[in-house]
Amino acid sequence: MTDLLIGQTLSFSGNPMTEGIAAARHSARGGLLIEGGKIAAVGEADDLRRAHPDARVTDYGDALISAGFVDAHAHYPQTAIIASWGKRLIDWLNAYTFPEEMRFSDPAHAAGIAARYFDLTLSMGTTTVCSYCTIHPESVDAFFTEAQRRGLRAYAGKTCMDRNAPDGLRDTPQSAHDDSRRLLQKWHGVDRLSYVITPRFSPTSTPEQLSALGALWAENPSCLMQTHLSEQTDEIAWVKSLYPSARDYLDTYEAHGLLGPGGLYGHAIHLEPRERDRLREVDASLIHCPTSNTFIGSGLFDMDGLSASGHRIGLATDTGGGSSFSMLRTMAAAYEIAQLRHRALHPAELWWLATEGAARALRADDRIGNLAPGMEADLVVIDLASTPAIAQRAARAGDIWEALFPTIMMGDDRAIRSVWIAGRPLPKTA
Repeated sequence: MTDLLIGQTLSFSGNPMTEGIAAARHSARGGLLIEGGKIAAVGEADDLRRAHPDARVTDYGDALISAGFVDAHAHYPQTAIIASWGKRLIDWLNAYTFPEEMRFSDPAHAAGIAARYFDLTLSMGTTTVCSYCTIHPESVDAFFTEAQRRGLRAYAGKTCMDRNAPDGLRDTPQSAHDDSRRLLQKWHGVDRLSYVITPRFSPTSTPEQLSALGALWAENPSCLMQTHLSEQTDEIAWVKSLYPSARDYLDTYEAHGLLGPGGLYGHAIHLEPRERDRLREVDASLIHCPTSNTFIGSGLFDMDGLSASGHRIGLATDTGGGSSFSMLRTMAAAYEIAQLRHRALHPAELWWLATEGAARALRADDRIGNLAPGMEADLVVIDLASTPAIAQRAARAGDIWEALFPTIMMGDDRAIRSVWIAGRPLPKTA
């Protein structure tokens, strides 16, 4: 069956961060044709209706149809401890994260949290996630099993740690390599699933473990690799004490084969000039996690400087260090952080970062993140008047950007009118 969706549409012909707002394309009465789980055509609603009179029509009126949100860095095992009070990064890990992650050796617990996590993210319009799991293979199986059941495009990997973690949350260089390799062979490329090689961060891996994972990545270059980089100043000092011969934090990865174009480096706030240059040279991805950066007090990401320099940047919730599952709230926090650095991000730039920009960071912008023919039909439909406060502000809007910005700043799950996965609407939101 061919579906025709009608409403306002928002797509991108390029990157508005570097090419200007003209790279964003809005239609007040647009449409998209869906066939076989993919977008077959995008255009004006009346034209598509005349060309495809037998298509099943879903008319969303003034609601905005967009590519679904893409969350490029999350920790699904931290779902139950989101919004835990009052710690810096290292204390937060020890007080909240590590005790919770211990529970994921139990397959039933992992499966329950995975189901809850996807219920929450889909309710917020997020259609693709890249997540850390725990050291337990069971946590990876649970995540991918649930994502596969729902037909999602999803990314994840076993988190590897062989030091500076509690008993029960440490593996070894060999077991990290072997477990990751088995999980990669089991899940990578199955349906819409992708395995991601996942050293947590340099302080919790010995040089031997980083080298083992670097070797695994070299053997499997189609995989992404995710880790953390320069999130807090005390973390950077810790890294220097653990790796005294390293030139900088990034060098702890580079020296062990963990720097490359498929690398996803979460946070990247306090970068040295050499680190910025090397990350740009290899075309690695920097993942901005604004609600986490403010919640844990990490610092202010240099969105303007890094994007102007040509870095590949994605946006992410970083739940549960991040304080919301919502990419709308994440966009709002990105705007607020940029304002503190004297840059007002345009609504088109924010929306791009949460859709095509995050997909580009995952090297998946040829499949998800935009409304264009041939793209997978993972979609979100946004009510631009979802609450009285938003409605009264949007009513005064002079253009689409003034109408959209109140939802970015004040929207929540009530703004999510419908979510489509691979060309099918989710029953609870359709």
